[in-house]
Amino acid sequence: MIDEALEIEFLGTGTSTGVPSIGCDCEVCRSTDPHDNRLRASAVVRYRGMNILIDCGPDFRQQILRASSRDLDALLITHIHYDHVAGIDDLRPYSFKKTFPVYAREEVNRQLRINLPYCFAENPYPGVPRLELVDIADAPFMVGDVEVTPIPVMHHSLRINGYRIGPLAYITDCSHISAEEIAKLKGMPLLVINALRHKPHHSHMTVEQALEVVKQIAPREAYFTHMCHGIGLHAQASTQLPPHIHYAHDTLVVTCTTKE
Repeated sequence: MIDEALEIEFLGTGTSTGVPSIGCDCEVCRSTDPHDNRLRASAVVRYRGMNILIDCGPDFRQQILRASSRDLDALLITHIHYDHVAGIDDLRPYSFKKTFPVYAREEVNRQLRINLPYCFAENPYPGVPRLELVDIADAPFMVGDVEVTPIPVMHHSLRINGYRIGPLAYITDCSHISAEEIAKLKGMPLLVINALRHKPHHSHMTVEQALEVVKQIAPREAYFTHMCHGIGLHAQASTQLPPHIHYAHDTLVVTCTTKE
């Protein structure tokens, strides 16, 4: 049996507005606890020698400059919303020597070509990001030596992707996950899932809904991400969760070991 360690570093754990939210004067947005400061949701997964970025939002430059390692080999995109793709232009340093692979659903890649036309021009301007857009469907695919399995979920009426990588399942912006997909994830060692706030929302799970999904999947450990100020102060809110469930925070690094 071989012990293989997967590491995930949370670059950002906030919702589309981030925390503090502009114009808000609540106690969370005024907090001086760094755990209450949340950039837009993104993470780096390090596994089998690969450094895989999940989503690349408008805070990416700030996030990667403070990360424990700036090495990146590929990007997985969950969906096309601005808070998950707006930082892609800042990937240009990773494409100086070769194209940088971006894996996403076909409709997402099609929209990226519209959003970033200068990257895909016949004669691109020198210095623009050189991106290799790779269309994925529902089947597993390889990123180097790492198998990645898409997890289709619903973000209100939009079908988006979560991803399973080794012992990790990463799901964000989900409002509904089917019983079929939950069954595939049962017993996962490590689950990351969105939990926006306590008040209901039409396109995101509440904390209570996320807790119910965690109960059904029964992972060894679970971490909530894509949170707004509505969860309350991190220090207080964390005491209300079961011991194996946690609110993630920016710069948190979690290691999961599995046997194969």
